[in-house]
Amino acid sequence: MLAQPATPIRFRRLLLTGAAGNLGKELRPRLKVYCDTLRLSHRRDFGPAGDGEEIVLAALEDKAQVLALLQDVDAVVHMGGVSTEQPWDPILAGNIVGMVNLYEAARLHRVPRIVFASSNHVTGFYRQDEVVSPQDPVRPDGFYGLSKAFGENLAQLYWDKYGIETVSLRIGSSFPEPKDRRMLATWMSFDDLERLVVAALTAPIVGHSIIYGVSDNRTTWWDNTSARHVGYLPQDSSEPFRAAVEARQPVIDRKNPAAVYQGGGFVTQGPF
Repeated sequence: MLAQPATPIRFRRLLLTGAAGNLGKELRPRLKVYCDTLRLSHRRDFGPAGDGEEIVLAALEDKAQVLALLQDVDAVVHMGGVSTEQPWDPILAGNIVGMVNLYEAARLHRVPRIVFASSNHVTGFYRQDEVVSPQDPVRPDGFYGLSKAFGENLAQLYWDKYGIETVSLRIGSSFPEPKDRRMLATWMSFDDLERLVVAALTAPIVGHSIIYGVSDNRTTWWDNTSARHVGYLPQDSSEPFRAAVEARQPVIDRKNPAAVYQGGGFVTQGPF
């Protein structure tokens, strides 16, 4: 089910990067209603364009390709780049060099706003018995989280220096349903993902705002109070799944770092 309003704000052309990724594929049909043309991008071919779509293939580490990609777009939903813990080289290419290329292209084309898929792994080394806000210091749980912290700092720089607005979304776990006890706290439904992205695109003034991407779960580690101005109101919850999840995982190994820290399994991954 799509979470769209009856009379949405429309853009002339939106760009969705990472369109063939897990969340990109979910957002693709949802974002069409908010724009006349949805430009879709990935580094490799992912099929033909549909009605109201155009496809531009681009590798984020290729400056010229990214510059062409951002031509004539009104806003960017940036889901592209490496989305898991990996060796440093691909993360450097996609999430560091690629982010600089994206923001430089936005500056040159005067794109006013970017919605950036950051990650909860920016603060993955906080414990699960803590509640974190966007004002707390970052504590990345690996190269991936470190690269997303860089992306947030880059977004702040381009807001302060060039006036490009960004909403950095520290996305939790966006799946059809929570898979384990950790996800009872981190889960975000696909409908809430849409609500979050659309709020980030359409809020009147955002500057550089950081907001955790999470549904209205009973258990939570993240405080979004400081991002109330974005207007994100989650409507779903992991609670209907709790009994089934706890039945599948009745015992937690408290000696396992993945059960202690918010980043889960990411805190134990690597070196490669």
